Amino acid sequence: MSTRRASVAASLVIAGVLLLVIAFTTWYTVDESEQAIVITFGKAGNPVTDSGLHFKLPWPIQNVEKLSKETFSLQFGYKQDTKGELVSYDKETKMITGDEYIVLADLVVQWKITDPEKYLFNSQDPQEILHDATSSSIRSVIGNSTIDAALTDGKAEIEAKTRELLTTLMTNYDIGISIQGVKLQDVELPNADVRAAFTAVTDARETKSTKINEAEKYKNQRESEAIGERDAIKSRALGQKTARIEQARGDVALFNDLHAEYAKNKTITRQRLIIETLEQVLPQAKIYIMNDNGETLKYLPLQQLESQTPPPVDQKTEGGGN
Repeated sequence: MSTRRASVAASLVIAGVLLLVIAFTTWYTVDESEQAIVITFGKAGNPVTDSGLHFKLPWPIQNVEKLSKETFSLQFGYKQDTKGELVSYDKETKMITGDEYIVLADLVVQWKITDPEKYLFNSQDPQEILHDATSSSIRSVIGNSTIDAALTDGKAEIEAKTRELLTTLMTNYDIGISIQGVKLQDVELPNADVRAAFTAVTDARETKSTKINEAEKYKNQRESEAIGERDAIKSRALGQKTARIEQARGDVALFNDLHAEYAKNKTITRQRLIIETLEQVLPQAKIYIMNDNGETLKYLPLQQLESQTPPPVDQKTEGGGN
């Protein structure tokens, strides 16, 4: 009887454990920042991206793997320790440029899990593969770049080429990872003296760019002033042209009127013209009318007579008033 009871008790315990396993392994929850994949006897099903409560067959028939949908950052060449300080790995970042200079280059790669099944089953360590592919890509691009481009204005192109090459490698490896972005953090020389020399070169280029911009600004300002001065001269010339034309038209009209009077009486008009011309040429000259006919008075002093002519007498004064 004791053996039978023991077996019944054991059966009840086993049944209870099975019920607990079934109760706790037939459902799972997916957060908004997560994606899940249900694995049935080692075979992956379709990814579950809807957040909330979901049901499945109990373990060990089905189990669930949850992966994040957020963007991850791969820090190549440096890491941040527990104190928040950056730790550099010079051996990892040391590489040779196309013109055989040694540089230290570190970068950040933004990546996401886009295919959970491939991420879980197509490789043993997909993050390690991503790290090695990043190292291969940046070394290949730096190896085809000059030291000048790597340290100055060629960083954007290096980033673009590295991202393109790394994306191609991830597609070929087919491990469920997509590259979102590549950002160079630092590209520098390992030697302090050489680093200072290249810093001086960079400063000189910036000064050159500043001078070019200032010269271009001065050129544009002078061109604007010259254009304004040119337009003003043209405007004044046009005004003078119009004034000269109108003056010439007035002179022509005056000449035509004078010619008409001259045609009517040539002698009088000719004498009048002579006298007017003399008045203009010799404004202070005195005019005498000569008469050489043998008489005593040979000229008539008109201007003196005009100056000696008494003013007219007011009739009211002369008559004594009314």
